[in-house]
Amino acid sequence: MTAELSGSALRVSEELRRLGVRSEVLTMPESTRSAREAASAVRCDIAQIVKSLVFRSVDRDAAILVLVSGAHRVDEVRLSGIVGGPIERAGGKFVRERTGYAIGGVPPLGHQEPLPTYLDEHLLAERLVWAAAGTPRTLFCISPEDLLRVTSAMVVAVACQ
Repeated sequence: MTAELSGSALRVSEELRRLGVRSEVLTMPESTRSAREAASAVRCDIAQIVKSLVFRSVDRDAAILVLVSGAHRVDEVRLSGIVGGPIERAGGKFVRERTGYAIGGVPPLGHQEPLPTYLDEHLLAERLVWAAAGTPRTLFCISPEDLLRVTSAMVVAVACQ
C-alpha cells in the first residue's frame, strides 16, 4: 500500500510531520478520488472519510474549505449564511490555483494560501478519519481532534444527507 512519495503527496507528508501529526501517507493501488472509493480502499465506513470541498465566496473571490464526512453533503444555503455571503462550488482551475492541489486529491492542510476552514460537526463523532493526501490515490489517517487542531477549523453544522 505504501510507495515512495513524490510531488503533492510528499508535500502533505512533510506538512503533517511539521505539524506534529504522526500519520503515514498511504499510496493506494486504486483510486480514492471519491468518498466511496476511499472508504473501499482503506476498508472503513464512508462516514470516516473527510471530503475536503472548496467553495468560492462570490463577493470576495476567496476560497473556503469545508471538511465534511463522506456520508454527507454540504447544505450550501447554510454555508452561505455562516460565511456571510453567496458561495458557489469552485471549479478545477480555481481549486488548483488556491490550494495547489487538483480536485479528487485536495487535502485538509498544506495549501498554497491560508484558507478559512470549516469542519462539520459530524466528523467529531468518529474515532479516526481518513483524508486525501494530495493525489487521487493517497490518504492519511488522523483523529478528528488533531484534524481540528492542525486546520484551525471552525466547527459548524453544514451537513445534510
